[in-house]
Amino acid sequence: MLASIAHRVPPRSYGPWEQVASTLTEGLVARGHDVTLFATADSRTAARLHAEAPTGYEEDRSLDAKVHEALHIAAAFERADAFDVISNQFDFLPLAFTRLVATPVVTTVHGFSSERILPVYRAYDDVAHYVAISAADRHPDLTYAATIHHGIEVERFTLGTGQGGYLLFLGRIHPDKGTAAAIEVAARAGLPLVIAGIVQDEAYFRDAVEPHVDGSAVVYAGAVGPAERDRLLGGAVALLHLVEFDEPFGLSVVESMATGTPVVAHARGSMPEIVRPGLSGALVHDVATAVAAVHAVAVLDRAACRADALERFSSARMVDDYEALFRRLVAGRR
Repeated sequence: MLASIAHRVPPRSYGPWEQVASTLTEGLVARGHDVTLFATADSRTAARLHAEAPTGYEEDRSLDAKVHEALHIAAAFERADAFDVISNQFDFLPLAFTRLVATPVVTTVHGFSSERILPVYRAYDDVAHYVAISAADRHPDLTYAATIHHGIEVERFTLGTGQGGYLLFLGRIHPDKGTAAAIEVAARAGLPLVIAGIVQDEAYFRDAVEPHVDGSAVVYAGAVGPAERDRLLGGAVALLHLVEFDEPFGLSVVESMATGTPVVAHARGSMPEIVRPGLSGALVHDVATAVAAVHAVAVLDRAACRADALERFSSARMVDDYEALFRRLVAGRR
């Protein structure tokens, strides 16, 4: 299991790629598979851990990201003969090694940061085994081995009441994520807003978000760990996920649904695959429809919302899907 080393595995707060790598690793170990996790030295796992970086380079800025990424990726591929499959949860850089080993490499495409990285994916399309994390994120130029939605450890999330009386924004604070839109929707809906997440764009936070933070109508909670995330999600009337790009998946959306909290999301990217209007939230197109949706979803059955999330997005279902793919590739190799 080749994880990202931007953060430890599992992440302390933010780190969706690292969280998926952790969930998949622990699920496979629990089923009796012999797994080696390539991650940071401070990672926590029941698998065998191999580390080249002491901690995540986003957590210790004194680390040279490229140096540690090179050592990290090379360490996995230098040991490729010891494995039946390499699960690449890292990104596109490991693809450059795939022709040098006989071991099948399954690359989970966590989204395309830009069109500029597509040439790498195209160059290795004939030997790579790509997994899309949603049907919406499948690129027409690439061949995919499977589409596998992410899964979460549902036992970490409890059914909430929504009686906190606030709306919630959970995610990185960046123009793409629609933090400012969430502030406007909450104000027009007459509900307070709690914002939780890392600040990824300092200028955007300073200009579009911070002036509205008053500790009452708008509260900034910072980055939150698993326990606090569960509490905030469960107490919210709804999660506002008004992203301004085609979201490849959206772990926070599924986590919200697992607490029974409905989601108000823009109808783009993977959101129509995840959010079921009238059951787990609403799909909207602008601020006006989002405001109306806030009041509509407040009366949805939270237990039914959670049940839908547990059925479709459990870690067990995700491990099932990857396990089936890995077995198929290993059988084909033999």
